[in-house]
Amino acid sequence: MRISELAAVSEVPVATIKYYLREQLLPEGERTSATQASYGDAHVSRLRVIRALLTAGVTIAETRNVVAALDSPPAGPYDLLGVAHTAVTPRPSGPVDTTRALELYERLGGIEAQCDPRLLAGLAGALDTLERAGFTVPPAVLDRYVDAARSIAEAEIDGIPADSPELAVQYIVLGTVLTEPLILALRRAAQQVVSSERFAGTEDPAPQPS
Repeated sequence: MRISELAAVSEVPVATIKYYLREQLLPEGERTSATQASYGDAHVSRLRVIRALLTAGVTIAETRNVVAALDSPPAGPYDLLGVAHTAVTPRPSGPVDTTRALELYERLGGIEAQCDPRLLAGLAGALDTLERAGFTVPPAVLDRYVDAARSIAEAEIDGIPADSPELAVQYIVLGTVLTEPLILALRRAAQQVVSSERFAGTEDPAPQPS
């Protein structure tokens, strides 16, 4: 297909596709003349990955690293997961004390030598935010957080497509970034359900308007 057809199929403007080509995010099409190239389904798939990465806030440079991994895939899903996580995990702005974060990481079953420093820094930052606010998560609640996080991760990793690196990156990136609001919304909904089950009927009903 020509670039105009690629734009129509992918719903990405021609100008944007040309920008991705210049930035080496999208592979060149097969040349049919000095000024024309032909594109295929692989380009449509790659555009979806690029859009997913950029929509998730990944920089052009990190997106380039991810698509480079697609062109020369790592040995296995674990390494591919590392590439995707590196792309979507912010760099720490300065030195971070990760002592408490490492304790939590190890409670998840992790090994320090295998931990991405960015992930550890992100966990440390979340703990620091709680401390600065003067809020302490009760130990029993933190235990449940750890168990729930491990359970969610196991389900998500089990769902990684094994037959396509591009689909795996899409799944990992979208699952890491775009489903986090869903997890938060489900948590709030669950709080409402559980509080209703625990406390419904313990207070006088609010008066109804006459």
